[in-house]
Amino acid sequence: MKWTRKDLLGLEYLSKEELEFILATADSFKEVSTREIKKVPALRGKTVVNLFYEPSTRTRVSFEVAAKRLSADVINIAAETSSVKKGETLIDTGKNIQALKADIIVLRNSFSGSPFLLSRHVDISVINAGDGWHEHPTQALLDIFTLKEKFGRIEGLNVSIVGDIAHSRVARSNIWGLTKLGAKVTVCAPPMLIPYAIEEMGVRITHDIDEALYEADAVNVLRMQFERDQQNAFPEHIDYFRQYGITRERLDKAKNKNLIVMHPGPINRGIELASEVADCPQSVILEQVTNGIAVRMAVLFLVSQSENSQ
Repeated sequence: MKWTRKDLLGLEYLSKEELEFILATADSFKEVSTREIKKVPALRGKTVVNLFYEPSTRTRVSFEVAAKRLSADVINIAAETSSVKKGETLIDTGKNIQALKADIIVLRNSFSGSPFLLSRHVDISVINAGDGWHEHPTQALLDIFTLKEKFGRIEGLNVSIVGDIAHSRVARSNIWGLTKLGAKVTVCAPPMLIPYAIEEMGVRITHDIDEALYEADAVNVLRMQFERDQQNAFPEHIDYFRQYGITRERLDKAKNKNLIVMHPGPINRGIELASEVADCPQSVILEQVTNGIAVRMAVLFLVSQSENSQ
């Protein structure tokens, strides 16, 4: 197929074929990172701007590494050191970046829908690096890429997503991507952390962590976002770990003894999962980070090749 989208705004809007095309492109780029000289000229002469309004380590650095391995020039802009502090709007910032003849904006913003807004006011490509509680498409793509690498398929897999579902853009993107590719998804969390009507996205809900793990081929453990708990509605750290934390004992009860453990990071050890689980052979957390480079190389390359790109 031929890629036609100038932007990557969310997995909700992609077809199964488009998802598979991104994964296949990422697979072809993964080999680049094993070379002595880790570069290809695919984006030589292009400029990628990482525009981050929220703190980030893995995502921002991963996009920067991906762009540089494609030979693009990279500019990093953090909101706290930019004209945003002087009152400049997102749209004006985007238009100024376009006027500087950049080619791609990678945007992280705390407001859901901000990448959509920006994409409608600039002609250059916009990639969503996380918008509010809405989506984080490249994180889900790298999670799915890792699953496919481990199992050789997505269709028919049982994937459990455990943790702060309510505030998780990672969960939403994973659900869209996994269900479109034929996986069976279970979400597990305390009742106050399960979004209203999430079952309409095609997932099964349970509040029993042992049930969520028993049939699973993989468990994606989400970070507990305690900083968003403005009403003190979350369980206490110790209570949460006792009821939902992933421990060696809980993994050993699962039917699939090769159940893999995933986490988008950063990990809160002793809250979401035990250290012995984070570092065990079944953990693919660091492999996810490695695969993020290949996936983001693929996304940067594809949007730059679109006939709708500037």
